[in-house]
Amino acid sequence: MTTDEETAAGVAVELERLRSSVDVGFATTRGDLALLLQRADQADKLLDEHERRLDALERNRWPLPSLAAVTSCTALALAMWQATGQ
Repeated sequence: MTTDEETAAGVAVELERLRSSVDVGFATTRGDLALLLQRADQADKLLDEHERRLDALERNRWPLPSLAAVTSCTALALAMWQATGQ
């Protein structure tokens, strides 16, 4: 038969094992959360960089509608000049 002291010691050992398992689980969870936070920060930085590049491209793009209007007006003027026999 086991005594109360042996039972108490067994319970204490099992509680210590349980505590150790919980500590390891929390440490793993904290590590996973830290990794996810780092990846989210990197994604935010990359997104900001892409937005800055997109803004720069939009500022420096050719004014295509204006260029098309000038080209069509020039073509119309040349067509009228040729039609008048000049």
